Amino acid sequence: MSIPNLKSNHIGKKIERIRELKGMKQEALAAKVGLSQQTISKIEQSETIDDDKLERIAEALEITADAIKNFNAEAAVNIIANTVNNHDNSSLVNYYPTFNPIDKIVELYDKLLKEKDEIIEMYKKQQKAS
Repeated sequence: MSIPNLKSNHIGKKIERIRELKGMKQEALAAKVGLSQQTISKIEQSETIDDDKLERIAEALEITADAIKNFNAEAAVNIIANTVNNHDNSSLVNYYPTFNPIDKIVELYDKLLKEKDEIIEMYKKQQKAS
């Protein structure tokens, strides 16, 4: 996937990229803002947008208008790429489990043993009743 050059201040392209990064379709953004999908499409093609619409779109995207104005796709991709390739504790995303997998195995084993003991007890009770 190529990354458009968003160093320019093309607000529409920045809105489009942020919307895509958030996994939102134009229809969903339009519904949140109270506009039509076609209007969102036109906004995303526009280099400028009035402040009122920008504020409404920013709110719908759950970010600030300044975040849209200052958005830099290359920087965002670099942060993501560095996070994925960075395996030390300064990583923005924790790829290491917050639990000890061996503890989970022991926990499961204990549960299975308990269930086995309950089944044995049930059979013993049935045998005594017969």
